[in-house]
Amino acid sequence: MSIKYAHTNIVAKDWRSLSDFYIKVFDCKPVFPERDLSSKWIEKVTNIDDVNIKGIHLTLPGYEAGPTLEIFEYNPENPERHPSDISRQGFGHIAFVVDNVEEVLDKFIEYGGKKYGALQEKEFTSLGVLTVVYAEDPEGNIIEIQNWKK
Repeated sequence: MSIKYAHTNIVAKDWRSLSDFYIKVFDCKPVFPERDLSSKWIEKVTNIDDVNIKGIHLTLPGYEAGPTLEIFEYNPENPERHPSDISRQGFGHIAFVVDNVEEVLDKFIEYGGKKYGALQEKEFTSLGVLTVVYAEDPEGNIIEIQNWKK
C-alpha cells in the first residue's frame, strides 16, 4: 500500500485574501482550478447542510507538485464550533525554513501579518544554530519562520 502526504488545510474567513498573503510572503503558487464545492456529496462528507466551500490549493515553496496548502472558506460559517468540527478555523502551526528569518518576518508584517513571540537564536550541539520566530498571518494562524545553520 502506498501512502503519500497530500495537503494541510486552513479554514479562512476570506480565502482569497489569505491565499494572496501566502503567495506574496512565502512564494506559494496557486494550483488551479479554484475550488467551489457544493451539493449533497460535500454535505455528506462534511456533515454540514447546504454547505458551499470555496478556495484554492497552493504549492508550498520548494515543491513542484505537492504537498499543498489548501485554503478553504465555508459558507455558512459554523457558529457552534467545537474541536472536532471540520470547519473549525485554524491549526497548531505550520513552519517555513527560510534563508533569512528577519527579512521574511519584515515581509510577513508588510503584508498584514504580525509578530507573535520574540525572535530567538538557540544553539543545539548536534543540530546547529536555530533562528526562529512565531508570527500570526492576517487571520491569526500561527506560523513558525525558522533557519538552521551548522
